Amino acid sequence: MSTTTDQRLSFAALISLVVGSMVGSAIFALPAAFARATGVVGAAIAWCIAGVGMLMLALVFQTLSRRRPELDSGIYAYARAGFGDYAGFVSVIGYWMGCCLADVACLVLIKATLGQFFTVFGDGTTAVAIVCASLLLWAVHVLILHGIKQAAALNTIATIAKLLPIATFLFVAVVGFRRDVFAANLWGADAPGVGGIAGQVRATLLVTVFAFVGIEGASVYSRYAKRREDVGLATVLGFLGVLCLLVLVTMFSYGILLRPELSAQPTPSMAGVMEAVVGPWGRVFVSVSLLISVLGNYLAWSLLAAEVLHSAARDGTLPQAMARENARGVPVVALWLTNALIQTFLLVTWFAEYAFLLALKMTSAMTLVPYFLVAAAGFKLAWSGQTYAAAESDLRRRGIACAAIATLYTAAMLLLGGTRYLLLSALLYAPVSVAFVVSRGGGLRVLRAGEWAVCALVCTAAIVAFHGLAAGWLSV
Repeated sequence: MSTTTDQRLSFAALISLVVGSMVGSAIFALPAAFARATGVVGAAIAWCIAGVGMLMLALVFQTLSRRRPELDSGIYAYARAGFGDYAGFVSVIGYWMGCCLADVACLVLIKATLGQFFTVFGDGTTAVAIVCASLLLWAVHVLILHGIKQAAALNTIATIAKLLPIATFLFVAVVGFRRDVFAANLWGADAPGVGGIAGQVRATLLVTVFAFVGIEGASVYSRYAKRREDVGLATVLGFLGVLCLLVLVTMFSYGILLRPELSAQPTPSMAGVMEAVVGPWGRVFVSVSLLISVLGNYLAWSLLAAEVLHSAARDGTLPQAMARENARGVPVVALWLTNALIQTFLLVTWFAEYAFLLALKMTSAMTLVPYFLVAAAGFKLAWSGQTYAAAESDLRRRGIACAAIATLYTAAMLLLGGTRYLLLSALLYAPVSVAFVVSRGGGLRVLRAGEWAVCALVCTAAIVAFHGLAAGWLSV
């Protein structure tokens, strides 16, 4: 079924999908997360590196949306167009699982935040918490079934609702900012100087990964855009706006509390910073703001998860049944499968000791692979000169540079994430690889030589991870 006119998304709605996907729980945890790793100098360097790397990725999305306008659901379609069916299949299923894990992290955090005021919710994984989270899960399911545009409109409202409290926090932080405290937090070590800055920056970069997840929001929903050229611009503008918020929240917090106090703040640490300036009501204010933010973030991820699965089914990569839509143009089968997987993950959290942190870091690990493939696809397109006219040599060179930086950045983030999460993500990617080979007939010609090598590497890593879990030297 084609997308109806009344389901088309405006430029503002596309930007809100990017902002709504990116602004979630991470921004409320930044003050303590950065303070534990580094001081002002290290934080500034880390944000410069992360900002440039992700800006290059945003520019790659913008370039691909203009150069390959026929491709819908960019996060998946670009990988497939650049490197074949296997890369596309792995990218779409991996990204879909990452979206589902992100939703689980949102649901757990919502209940954990309520647990600070109502003990029955505990850390978000008690029986009552899981039942309430399940009710919320299926309530959002019913909402989305009524139409993508309606759900996107609610996402826009939620995005505005969660940006206002962040703006309030920044205003309070400016008023309460103390230059002497900021100067005392300049270095992330007891002895002032540049020694150890590299290690501090490395540790801090890991914190930024989850904060940037969701940058692809407008690209995934490109088929709903009123004007296709809005997709790339919405991605870049949405990213720049969120980057400014992330940097401001981090830096102003260094001017409120000394690093030992800042690093000791419980999640959401922004609440502790607010309380230090205005008193106890500040903690309650931020906690309520966190609930609004994460609810909006959850809705955005639900939309992304169902849409990317549906798009892959429309072009034949996944079974055609997943492409079925209801009368309102909602990918109903994909939505049911998405929420069924979220429900399964949610039940598993009952037995997990650190459910929120695991879901958070696994989301980053799973989504970095599709990001890397998109960046590499952009580099391949620019390097080959495809879609570039002879008079566009300057644009082509710029495209090569941006895509090369984005590719190196995403690859570095995968490695900096550590062996643990690479192995755990292989446990999810290996069955996907096997499913692709089996679904294509299982013959030797299903994969090319290079693809067989990648498939073998992923399966080997999964076997090592399984052995590590059984032996106890690898844990979740």
